Amino acid sequence: MDIFLISDNQVSQSKEIPDTVPVKGFLWIDATHEEVGADPEAWRNAITLATGVQIYDPHMTDTLNPNHPSYFDSTQDYGMVVFRKLVLNGHPRTTENGVPIAADKIAAPPATAAESEASKRRIPAALSKLATQPVTFLIMDHALVTVHERASRTIDAARARLLDLCNKTEKTPHSTRPPTSPEDLLLRLINAMVDQYLDLRQPLTTQLDRWQRALLDPRRPFKDWMALLDARIELRKLENLCEEQHDAMQELRDYFVDIDDGVEISRAKDLLLVRINDVMEHITRVLNHARRLESSIESAVQIHFSAVAHRTNEIMRTLTVITALFMPLTLITGIFGMNFNEMPLLKNNAGFWITMGSMVVIVIGMLVFFQRRRYLESQALERR
Repeated sequence: MDIFLISDNQVSQSKEIPDTVPVKGFLWIDATHEEVGADPEAWRNAITLATGVQIYDPHMTDTLNPNHPSYFDSTQDYGMVVFRKLVLNGHPRTTENGVPIAADKIAAPPATAAESEASKRRIPAALSKLATQPVTFLIMDHALVTVHERASRTIDAARARLLDLCNKTEKTPHSTRPPTSPEDLLLRLINAMVDQYLDLRQPLTTQLDRWQRALLDPRRPFKDWMALLDARIELRKLENLCEEQHDAMQELRDYFVDIDDGVEISRAKDLLLVRINDVMEHITRVLNHARRLESSIESAVQIHFSAVAHRTNEIMRTLTVITALFMPLTLITGIFGMNFNEMPLLKNNAGFWITMGSMVVIVIGMLVFFQRRRYLESQALERR
């Protein structure tokens, strides 16, 4: 557990939760699910001593729930935000009796038949990175409490920046300004988490372009339908995730507006609203991108089946032309195959050649007729 006391121009770090609410500045209390799950009641009492705020039991349950969606809730004393971020290692965490297990202590369970079948499906590398985990934020007047998984790039990066501010004795003109309030720190952390989703746009686009080329390749039939279905399911999960995040940020924005006195909006409050609007705009961009990719997959599948149907029609047209050419020839051979004693040309020395010449003339005449009716136009264009 890390505790930072952040004031106007100073940042100090401590490993022990203070017993009193800070007079100047605010506290950032950062804990992991393992630390909170080890003794939830003791952790809540420590938060109460440091902030003067009692966390409700339902919110404690939500804090330790690894499957909780993104959402916002508020009380008279604090606001609670649950925001799902991308997992560092691409795999969701595991819990035992509600207490999270460290990643290095997780043993691989025996694979079931369903898991073995799922492992055979090849999900694109970019889409396999969409595993998420919740990060809980408790916003109070003089404190921000965060609870997250042990490995968190965003939290580690924010902690490193604050440690740099702790170690710097002189402030340069271009140095990073510390957060001015718990709300400011909250929005900085969430904005960094949303940027991780923005970084996925290019890999997702590249991977989906490969799917489209494979679907429209006439030389090799497409067979990875289960992998394509898994990719579409992952994109739908990303779309639902972004919608939940956007709704949570909208409720958080309304919460910031409601706690204002309604007489004068300070510059700090105005900057917070600008920052949260920027976060919501980033989430909207990810949401729109996911929808465009899903629409691209559906369009590529439709074009694929249209191309297959077109090739089938071309094959059937070729077979139809061949059948039409041989129908009169079959009729002629059938007539001369009848068992009659007297038939024209049957005993004529030139009868065979006359018959063969007639067949050739009939075939040439039919080919000319088909060409004029443009029945063979596509084949001619392909030969050119």
